[in-house]
Amino acid sequence: MEENEKKDRDRGEIFSKAVRAGKRTYFFDVKATISDEYYLTITESKRRFNNDQGKFFYEKHKLFLYKEDFHKFTEGLTEVIGYIKQEQPITETREGESPDEPAEESVSKRTHTDIRFEDLASDPDEDQ
Repeated sequence: MEENEKKDRDRGEIFSKAVRAGKRTYFFDVKATISDEYYLTITESKRRFNNDQGKFFYEKHKLFLYKEDFHKFTEGLTEVIGYIKQEQPITETREGESPDEPAEESVSKRTHTDIRFEDLASDPDEDQ
């Protein structure tokens, strides 16, 4: 194992995937505890503007999901998504997306620290 890979492994960062969904980006990061037990962090990131400072910032919310909870979490999530799809079917999609296939950006084998939030600007005019 290369030294850089060993350092990442020692910090607990294993695998990462970013999913862009409209104005939000979701990061799914597999990490490891000191005892090498894998767990999942789900981070929602939204770009916001701070009127006082006149700058953009990223508001983040994080959820930690441990493997002993995967089954029950998946069951609950599947049930709730099924209910919503049945009661309020999707009638509109975002540009370039189908209702069941959201736009995704795979960043496998990279860690969340490799992602630059500045690259996630949804409005190209804001970068000027």
